[in-house]
Amino acid sequence: MKKIKTVIKLNLPAGEATAAPPVGPALGQHGLPIMEFIRAYNEKTKDQKGQVIPAIITVFEDRTFSFITKLPPVAEMIKKNLKVEKGSAKAGRESAGKLSLSQVREIAESKLKDLNTENVDQAMKVVTGTARSMGIQTE
Repeated sequence: MKKIKTVIKLNLPAGEATAAPPVGPALGQHGLPIMEFIRAYNEKTKDQKGQVIPAIITVFEDRTFSFITKLPPVAEMIKKNLKVEKGSAKAGRESAGKLSLSQVREIAESKLKDLNTENVDQAMKVVTGTARSMGIQTE
C-alpha cells in the first residue's frame, strides 16, 4: 500500500482545466505531472462542461496520484437553478433571488451523497443556509 503524502482539494471548471493557477502551483509543489492530471480530469468531466466540479487529489510519496470528483458545490447548484451570476454582495440586506421549497428539496436530494447526512430534511437545511449566506431567500 502506498503512503499518502497529502490531499489537495480544487474546484475546477469541468472539461476545461488548464495548467494555470490554481492547478499548476498546487500540483507543481508536490512534483506531480500536471498535464497528466489535467488530461485525466478533463476527460472525466467533459460531459459536465459549464459547471464547477471539485476534485480531491490524493498525492502519494512516490509522486503518483489518484483523484475523485464530487458534485458541484451547493452554491453553484443554487446559482444554476436561479440562473444568476452570483449571490448578493450584501447578504441579509439585499436579495439576489428566491428559491422555492421544491427547488431547495431538488438541490438537497441531488447533493445528498456528498453531504455528511442521509436525511433529506437535514440536507435541505444545508442548502437553505448556503442560500442565506448568498443573499437568496427561501420559502
